[in-house]
Amino acid sequence: MKLDSIQAAESKLLLQTYERNPILFTGGEGVYVIDEKGERYLDLLSGIGVNALGYSHPAIVKAIEEQSRKLIHISNLYYHTGQAEVAVRLTEMTGLDRAFFCNSGTEAWEAAMKLARAYAGVRRSEGATLGTKFLALENSFHGRTFGAVSTTHKEKYREPFAPVVPDVEFVRFDDVEDLKAHFSTDVCAILVEAVQGEGGVRPLSAEFLKAARELTHSTGALLIVDEIQAGMGRTGKWCAYQHYGIQPDVTTLAKPIAGGIPMGVMLCTEEAARAIHAGMHGTTFGGGPLACAVAIAVLDTIKSTNLLAYVTETGDYFREKLSQLAKKHDAIVDVRGLGLMVAAELNSEELAKTCVAEMLKRHILINCTSETVLRFLPPYILERKHVDQAISALDEILTEQSGTSILNSSETEKEGTTLG
Repeated sequence: MKLDSIQAAESKLLLQTYERNPILFTGGEGVYVIDEKGERYLDLLSGIGVNALGYSHPAIVKAIEEQSRKLIHISNLYYHTGQAEVAVRLTEMTGLDRAFFCNSGTEAWEAAMKLARAYAGVRRSEGATLGTKFLALENSFHGRTFGAVSTTHKEKYREPFAPVVPDVEFVRFDDVEDLKAHFSTDVCAILVEAVQGEGGVRPLSAEFLKAARELTHSTGALLIVDEIQAGMGRTGKWCAYQHYGIQPDVTTLAKPIAGGIPMGVMLCTEEAARAIHAGMHGTTFGGGPLACAVAIAVLDTIKSTNLLAYVTETGDYFREKLSQLAKKHDAIVDVRGLGLMVAAELNSEELAKTCVAEMLKRHILINCTSETVLRFLPPYILERKHVDQAISALDEILTEQSGTSILNSSETEKEGTTLG
């Protein structure tokens, strides 16, 4: 089918949940995706943080080919070799003890929320004073299911589905005093992203995470860190919280973990895990043989090729180049991020949208989040020459837009003079 035929079919048949760009991609190689005409696009978004090893990576292709000949799916009523192997790797890299496999980040977050409520119930039965309240952060984004959207801050995600899950309060981002003011024995868990993704690629301060850890320790509440976008090496460490020297009780991973095959996982301490027993929670497809085989390939490739250090080096170079660009263009008001989770905040929503569109015209894929923030989540195999290409294109766009802005301003002044 051609693009116009697909567009017509989708407009008639699909629930209209996405505003798609009018491009039909049919393949990919390395850091590039390829459209129906054979045109190559530099992908600095990697499927919104999913394709960490790029496209058609031989380790992923080999894992899919080999496992598909053996076993693609088996019920979780039975054993297969993959889950234990993945769990060994994940517990070693996170410092946590047990894993629950599912299909996506939002499902992992649901599992974390259910665990927190169940754990508080166990502790109450043992005489502790713990309530059912969750403390989440302003600008947070944790997913689209009911529990996840209830802990997601922006009203546009929650309001259409109200009433959402109760007993959720939002704390001002990175405000230690506001966190302390909201915290009490009514709280069963503090929920954070070490680096907010949809919220604008905003890292928390070490002070805030330390305070959250101390508060939860004081009552027995859980500290839950969402690593769905920031985890799996994206920031140069396996988990972003590892930059801060704290250990959560629960974390959630997804996006790049199985190289594009759907997989999510919740990891927790042995202490928290005692709240869950057989029958309380489950999944049909989570942690299937195919997804686990690919996850093993992804994890082992990241480790064996020393990609964490490479992500740090390339990310530093990317932010350095963006910072240099910010000195040239006043429209860039901030550059931030960790590793290859990078952002450039602009001074207007209109300009941010224009930059995304103009980069697309130049065959470079990025997106805009939190209205004014250009977000870069490239594959970990990105090279400096690709960074230079993106910076050059963005420089050109900002220069053009600056000229357009000056011209429009000048024309407005002339009109005002004439009218006067």
